[in-house]
Amino acid sequence: MIGRLTIEWPDRRAFASRGGRPIRFLVASDVPEPALQHVVNREALGDLDGVLGCGDLEPEWLAFLADAFNTPLVYVRGNHDHGGEWHDRPLPVPTWLEAGGIDRLAGIPIVGLEWPGVDKPDNRRRPWLAWRQALRIAQRLITSRLWRSPLIVISHVPPAGVGDASDAYHVGFPAYRWLLGRLAPPVWLHGHTTTASVTRLVERSGRTVVANATGALLVELVAPAETRAG
Repeated sequence: MIGRLTIEWPDRRAFASRGGRPIRFLVASDVPEPALQHVVNREALGDLDGVLGCGDLEPEWLAFLADAFNTPLVYVRGNHDHGGEWHDRPLPVPTWLEAGGIDRLAGIPIVGLEWPGVDKPDNRRRPWLAWRQALRIAQRLITSRLWRSPLIVISHVPPAGVGDASDAYHVGFPAYRWLLGRLAPPVWLHGHTTTASVTRLVERSGRTVVANATGALLVELVAPAETRAG
């Protein structure tokens, strides 16, 4: 089932040339959503401004989504995104958003946090590398004058305490929770924890909506209420 999430985006400038239309992203992670294989379901979703990937999906599936919706793709790699198709060259998809990388879709800044140490020969947790990621992102956002500006964070692993599963391997990173508290983005999207292992797929931490995008999630950003009213 494809989830849907509507979020009021605080920066009205993002909608200046859209005539009030929402900004729409399809977010995917971990498990290919079978409903998206059918044209009727894709048509029901309508036009998209981009596809966001939160890890652990094969390049072939990511390429299918981008091609099927004829839209740009921005994604991070998860703990299983090495070897296999990931060694093929050329990849059927654009290069992933590396840790600390910043991209834009529909004018919205997208910040990426891939699995720390994804290119290492094993999948063990490396929380110290997550701290390097968080500090690198903070530095880049300050340098780019985007610190505390409205943006979307896509990560494979959630921030600690928001989206954790019950086992030790699928809990969030404290470094990401630190970044969440200081950056306070309107939206943080992640994967890694299965829908069966958590009680809630959407949580709120302060001003941030933290959403688990396992499978597929349609995210609509709408203009601030006062802009829509005017």
